[in-house]
Amino acid sequence: MTLVASPGRDYTGAGHVRPVRVEGNAMSALASDRRLGEAPAGRPAQARPFLKWAGGKGQLLEELSSRLPARFGRYFEPFVGGGALYFALHGAGRLRAGAGLSDANGKLIDTYRAVRDDVEAVIAHLSAFSNDRDLYYQVRAWRHEDLDPPRAAARIIFLNKTCYNGLFRENSRGEFNVPFGRYVRPTICDAPNLRAVATALRRVSLRQQDFGNVPDRVKPGDLVYFDPPYHPRSATSSFTQYSENGFGEDEQRRLARVVRELDARGAYVMLSNSDTPFIRKLYAGLVIDEVLAGRAINSKAARRGKVTELIVRNYGAAAPRRSRTARQGGSRAGRS
Repeated sequence: MTLVASPGRDYTGAGHVRPVRVEGNAMSALASDRRLGEAPAGRPAQARPFLKWAGGKGQLLEELSSRLPARFGRYFEPFVGGGALYFALHGAGRLRAGAGLSDANGKLIDTYRAVRDDVEAVIAHLSAFSNDRDLYYQVRAWRHEDLDPPRAAARIIFLNKTCYNGLFRENSRGEFNVPFGRYVRPTICDAPNLRAVATALRRVSLRQQDFGNVPDRVKPGDLVYFDPPYHPRSATSSFTQYSENGFGEDEQRRLARVVRELDARGAYVMLSNSDTPFIRKLYAGLVIDEVLAGRAINSKAARRGKVTELIVRNYGAAAPRRSRTARQGGSRAGRS
């Protein structure tokens, strides 16, 4: 059975959600009296990302949440990856107006759908796997298109948890080609979290689509967060092959045009990217904040460490004192 979705098709798990206004301060809603990712007393455990993804935003949640608008409508994340910000917002109760998650990587979206729609079957398949080198290469050789949705999802999760550095990389034929990792006791099947993820995705629209289609769905007051493959800081630092298609400077320029279009439509837009002159030039006129982030996915351990990244917004004012700010002009600078 082939499970590759048609681009642009909407897979909403449990019908449409009536939009409502979301009230409250972003930072206090997320972390006023508890740590990010920690469920309030009396509530089920908060869902966490179930995949390790290049450029995952778990470590930057506080920086991102402190820059969210106080109120927004629906939430859209066109490069969902591991979904760290989405799961944090869901756990904080800030997504009552609905959410749409999408990615160009069809296998990633297939995995999200399978966890949402048949999590117990995914858990059952995952529970049969172990951290074994021979098994890893056997499962890696399976064709995604030949598997039923829960088994295909279990394969992706298993490979992600046991491959080298948690990378998702494919060759020109769309075949996963990351070697076996060196983990001692990786958590292959985190059943409680997978069930929490399924609950968190219950009313979410999941689409395989290009980021350029997002403006067609966005209304004034909605929030769009872009976390694209980063522009390389050097000629040797690029990791943009997260699907069959790369993400070069032409795509970065196209993304910047989409950001400007959403700004003109009255949406709130926030974007993360590397701190390079190219990216600064693309987003001149918007609010640009520098933040420190650790980069864990690199083939050489010596090159993993703290680097500056940029958070770009079309709203808000200067960043908190702990981060340096490069404010250039001010599209929607007074909006919060």
